[in-house]
Amino acid sequence: MKELVRCRPCGYVMEAGKLGDVCPACGLPRKVFEPYREKVSLNRLLLLNFDLHPIAIHLSQALVILIPVLAVITSFFSSFQPEILKSVLKFSVFMFPFTLVISIFTGIIDGLTRFKTLATPLLKVKIIFSLIILSLSVALFFVAQHEDYYLITIALSILSLAAGVQLGLWGKKLINVILPGTYPQKKGSKESKPKEETA
Repeated sequence: MKELVRCRPCGYVMEAGKLGDVCPACGLPRKVFEPYREKVSLNRLLLLNFDLHPIAIHLSQALVILIPVLAVITSFFSSFQPEILKSVLKFSVFMFPFTLVISIFTGIIDGLTRFKTLATPLLKVKIIFSLIILSLSVALFFVAQHEDYYLITIALSILSLAAGVQLGLWGKKLINVILPGTYPQKKGSKESKPKEETA
């Protein structure tokens, strides 16, 4: 097991052997670091370190910002590259629900890995908002196909953006939160004992 240290002021955790003269995160001198022991099981850390949910979220975030911008430009500046902008808008609207489904799926994995349940108050609210934004994206999918519906497309995309911003703010608060220990064991199953190190 690698020796870990934690910066007391900012909470940054890193391998002791890689620590230089200052904390890489906040820049304070190395004397502010203290020994740190990871309280989360290795299999949970391994899964979280793939960063599946943050990567998936970035895909949908890019589209939730791009779609209203494209819809506004296409509506009010119709002579500016109309063929390109309409094609990009239609493609973005087409891909948006799929990126949200991936984000929700990876969010469920992330929530179960971090909190061992999806029933916490904040996760319940995040799930509801995720379903709202998914519903908006499906409505957008059907509305944006019609050229006379650009105002509805703009309204739906702005509502999606507002929901996406709120989801991002809640997600930001949860990013460093994780319950210690291993996954809950099923009733009747035995705890796996750690292997003893041999000299």
